[in-house]
Amino acid sequence: QVHMVESGGGLVQAGGSLRLACAATGSIFSIHVMGWYRQAPGKQRELVADITPVGNTRYADSVKGRFTISRDNAKNTVYLQMDSLKPEDAGVYYCYANQWRAGSFEDYWGQGTQVTVSP
Repeated sequence: QVHMVESGGGLVQAGGSLRLACAATGSIFSIHVMGWYRQAPGKQRELVADITPVGNTRYADSVKGRFTISRDNAKNTVYLQMDSLKPEDAGVYYCYANQWRAGSFEDYWGQGTQVTVSP
């Protein structure tokens, strides 16, 4: 069993910053991709950013240049530094990780943390 424990959401004014963190704990052998998704009310969950174990990253076009994803492999922790936040960045942010196990990838999700951006 792998658990993803998130922290760092909250309320911030537009233009401000927040830093999210998410640690994977439990039956971990070798976490592969880690990342962040978000879901705004009435919208589908979308990828914000993800990162491979060697540091290759990808970002949603809407956050490029403002958000930075990083990870600490020794701690199985992924971070999302969010700068220049906009009201449209608001939503529930979910961390994600996968791991190769017993012949297939297993996906793990955090419980979600709310990010609110006031105009």
